[in-house]
Amino acid sequence: MAAADCYEVLDPRFARLFNSNAQVEKLFTGCQWAEGPAWFAAGRYVVWSDIPNNRMLRYDETDGNVSVFRQPSGNSNGNTVDREGRLVTCEHSGRRVSRTEHDGSITTIADKWRGKRLNSPNDAVVKSDGSIWFTDPTYGIDTDYEGDKAESEIGACNVYRVDPDSGEIEAVITDMVRPNGLAFSLDESKLYVVDTGRTHGAKNPAHMRVFNVGKGGKKVSGDKVFADCTSGMFDGFRLDEDGRIWTSAADGIHCYDPDGTLIGKVKVPEVTANCVFGGNKRNCLYIAGTTSLYMVRLMVNGAKTF
Repeated sequence: MAAADCYEVLDPRFARLFNSNAQVEKLFTGCQWAEGPAWFAAGRYVVWSDIPNNRMLRYDETDGNVSVFRQPSGNSNGNTVDREGRLVTCEHSGRRVSRTEHDGSITTIADKWRGKRLNSPNDAVVKSDGSIWFTDPTYGIDTDYEGDKAESEIGACNVYRVDPDSGEIEAVITDMVRPNGLAFSLDESKLYVVDTGRTHGAKNPAHMRVFNVGKGGKKVSGDKVFADCTSGMFDGFRLDEDGRIWTSAADGIHCYDPDGTLIGKVKVPEVTANCVFGGNKRNCLYIAGTTSLYMVRLMVNGAKTF
């Protein structure tokens, strides 16, 4: 893909965020549905999920080598890194949120709510207070493709918060059709959540909502639609250090200014599912796109998470 074809400027504010000579590089291919990249700065590598193949892969930035990180993976989907540098994973067939400890052991963070099994956790984010917030749609139990087909025990698709001290799981958003990607604003006063309900009905949402986070940091309220997706559906997304949102879509990564304006796109030749900032200066955007892992070097840096 020629560099000139990699970007679409929709607003002058986007033009300074990329180098027009920097191409979108394909680093690896061979996945069935690539998802959930997470960047480990200490090791300079990316871990991401290949959901139908029930595995997690690892890309080493130092030498370009790709290896299997974990298989089986519980049909892992979204991944993130907590404040102690541990991997937090949403597992579809595991129907849980897990954490990989420094010694390699795996701890279950959440697998039930009010005594009922979760549907299939999809994406997670760790707040500065150590709480873990995650979405729980039904994609991993709808069919056997991304997990194990089953009926929902909860009968709803919610967004949950796991208390860092008690481990208590609380449903913080209960009115979404299929909650998906999520992230906090830089000051954590707002929570952005994608609803991909369109997969389950043409009249359902394909948008991103933004909620106000309460003073205690444990509840949200007062939401509104932040943006409607203009190509397919949003999925996972990340923020840069100026609060812009870089989100997956059908034709690549869409960049939104904090005021809600779609200012430009990074064009990718496959439907994208998620992205993460990495590299020594957090200016490399790693992109999970259907069968492949991509990377593009930008003129902006990803937000610091800890």
